[in-house]
Amino acid sequence: MNDIAQQLVQAGNQQTCYKIYRDYRASALEVSLRKLGVEKLTKDDVQKMQWEALEAKIGNWIHFMRIAVKLLLAGERKICDQIFDGVNFNKGHCFAELTANSIITLFSFGDAVAKSKRSPEKLFVLLDMYEVMRELQPEIDEIFEGKPCTEMREAASSLTKRLAQTAQETFADFEEAVEKDASKTIVQDGTVHPLTSYVINYVKFLFDYQSTLKLLFQEFDSGTEAESQLAAVTTRIMQALQNNLDGKSKQYKDPALTHLFLMNNIHYMVRSVRRSEAKDILGDDWIQRHRRIVQQNANQYKRVAWAKILQTLSVQGAGSGGDLTSSSVSRATIKERFKSFNTQFEELHAKQSQWIVPDQELRESLRLAVAEVLLPAYRSFIKRFGNLVDNNKNPQKYVRYSPEAVDQLLGQFFEGQQWAEQKR
Repeated sequence: MNDIAQQLVQAGNQQTCYKIYRDYRASALEVSLRKLGVEKLTKDDVQKMQWEALEAKIGNWIHFMRIAVKLLLAGERKICDQIFDGVNFNKGHCFAELTANSIITLFSFGDAVAKSKRSPEKLFVLLDMYEVMRELQPEIDEIFEGKPCTEMREAASSLTKRLAQTAQETFADFEEAVEKDASKTIVQDGTVHPLTSYVINYVKFLFDYQSTLKLLFQEFDSGTEAESQLAAVTTRIMQALQNNLDGKSKQYKDPALTHLFLMNNIHYMVRSVRRSEAKDILGDDWIQRHRRIVQQNANQYKRVAWAKILQTLSVQGAGSGGDLTSSSVSRATIKERFKSFNTQFEELHAKQSQWIVPDQELRESLRLAVAEVLLPAYRSFIKRFGNLVDNNKNPQKYVRYSPEAVDQLLGQFFEGQQWAEQKR
């Protein structure tokens, strides 16, 4: 083939040789791409696709890009160089022209995805596309070396930057969407909100792309350390989630459930960070600060939920029935206090056995914290005033629960539907 090309050029048929070679090889390359499954798509085509179909096409495109660059285009360059080696022939321009349509077709899909409507689920496929373009850029630069192929190199570089830009904007959109999520879903039992688990899973998934994200950040801000940029973005997303949870917690009419909800959700955030690579990015300070917030909400829950019943067991005058420190306290007053305790405890049990603390360790810790203040107060009250109702014909009407029974019933708190089903 090299000899034939040499003879054609020497015979003055350079233009004929140029045109025949360009048209034939351009057609062969386009046929190879079609057989591979590459198709030219616009932004509108992408916009109309269902997410599952688009995700599959993106996966295929990434696969096709590697094959097209590493095999087809690299092969075309090799053929062109071999055939026109030593021939007075503008092979650079010829190669640029024969690959032009194929490059447009190849890059059109990536360009369409980058320009299509942004959404959080697209971030990871955008990062996959950006990653493959970064990976292939050196080979593209080598295949399309020289001034005649400048446009191809620049098209690849522009697509890489456009994908990076869209990914970065999607990041910002996600952060804003988390903070402004206005879903009216109320988790009635105070458990972990669907938004919390979604955002945490999203953040954990992001850390599978750490190296890619660092490259992406450097595209736009090479002066700042990539890891600190990743930490800043992650911190902002977590703060946006916390702000949203604060807003959602205000939807509860029961302030005790407000604190239980915040305790559950922030604990879930902390536990998830501790068990993932996010721990190294957010740092121990973030973890310790948020553990304190969990504890503060646990303490607030305990204070708000149990203050009234503990006041019932108090001997001071603030409780119902007046001051019990007097030696002449009436039996009727004591009966009233026991009845009040029974009613309040049964209401708390009925309500809070439907609430959920999904983390077993946190659930047991909270029950223990309640038991540590409630049981000593109740035992002390029975010991001091139980004899005043013992002589009654129906003492269990007043001392309905032994301290052991109260302790046992506390074990049913925060189990939610699980306990309700067992009870049935």
